[in-house]
Amino acid sequence: MDISVVIPLYNEAESLPELHAWIKRVMDANHFSYEIIFVNDGSTDRSWNVIEELGKSNPEVKGIKFRRNYGKSPALYCGFERAEGDVVITMDADLQDSPDEIPELYRMITEDGYDLVSGWKQKRYDPLSKTIPTKLFNATARAVSGIHNLHDFNCGLKAYRREVVKNIEVYGEMHRYIPYLAKNAGFARIGEKVVHHQARKYGKTKFGLNRFVNGYLDLLTLWFLSTFGVKPMHIFGFLGSIMFLLGFISVAVIGFNKLHDMYCGNPYRLVTESPYFYLALTTMVIGTQLFLAGFIGELIARNAPERNKYQIEKEL
Repeated sequence: MDISVVIPLYNEAESLPELHAWIKRVMDANHFSYEIIFVNDGSTDRSWNVIEELGKSNPEVKGIKFRRNYGKSPALYCGFERAEGDVVITMDADLQDSPDEIPELYRMITEDGYDLVSGWKQKRYDPLSKTIPTKLFNATARAVSGIHNLHDFNCGLKAYRREVVKNIEVYGEMHRYIPYLAKNAGFARIGEKVVHHQARKYGKTKFGLNRFVNGYLDLLTLWFLSTFGVKPMHIFGFLGSIMFLLGFISVAVIGFNKLHDMYCGNPYRLVTESPYFYLALTTMVIGTQLFLAGFIGELIARNAPERNKYQIEKEL
């Protein structure tokens, strides 16, 4: 099979027939063999009924229905598990992503050799309250991930080589960082294509401003796990050692100053009367705790079942 189109959706009943007809028209015109996997993320409208109706007369239509709303990442994860095409295309169900982009995305994967191609909605039909935070978010994601050629990490329209979706785990709200997940899994050939963005035709957006806060937290989590996930002592042990050493030196200086004053006959105070003593002592305690946190993390990482799971591309 050439292409699997994975479409996560939540309350998009009105747009589904038009979206399916559009995809079918593009696929037939290019003679692709394909499947369309609709993942109904706990919709409360008639979305699942529409999917069932489409499936009765269109064998390429497949569906997954969640009992409740889990989010876009779980929907993509389940869609990726079921996908059988050589190239996997993801797009949103709100008709803002154009299926006319599919042939070129497919060509970039199969002919240009990309592992992943992400869409870039260079001209957006969104309010400034959405576009400005998006630009800041993407700038931060580029800096942290090291993928400097992508302008829009969160674009729903993407194309993947089949091996990519079978070797990454999309969980929580990590769908925003699939290129970063792919890079960490060893799929470094990541490209970008300018795609057409259309104004929403039906319904309203399902995403609020809280996604930007959650997005930054998820980015920090992903960076930390990819950098120190299997070697926590390198960060906690290092910080703990530095803090303990600074605290110890501070205590030594305070003690030396008292001994110097005693030796010279100068007036002096008890060490415990100095606030710097307690600051130094607190620094030593925190440093010890950080070091122990790194040690415990190492014990957990050593006993993790996937500690020696590596991405092997080929064997002879």
